[in-house]
Amino acid sequence: MKYQKVHKPLDERDKLRKFRELDDEFAQALRQLDDPNSTMDIPTGPPVRSLEALEEEEAEKGVQVREELFQQRFEALLTEYGISQHDLRLLIETLLTAGRWTEEQVPV
Repeated sequence: MKYQKVHKPLDERDKLRKFRELDDEFAQALRQLDDPNSTMDIPTGPPVRSLEALEEEEAEKGVQVREELFQQRFEALLTEYGISQHDLRLLIETLLTAGRWTEEQVPV
């Protein structure tokens, strides 16, 4: 048979003493939280960001992803047709100079 420790019931004075100790510790912790000069190291989570900031961040990521996709497609087309970026630039400048292509028609 296993040994079982018999717990003594706490008398009212011990209960009251423990309650006061907890209450004092809690009050001290609250005072430290309220003190602006407190050096208490309170663990915190990541900074809270507003919904607007999160949406703006997502929009910026979306723009960056679209730019990267465009760059990849653009380079793939240049490779597929065997055109260098320099030759493409000369072609566009020639078309603009000759009036065959206006700047309003240039895709963005």
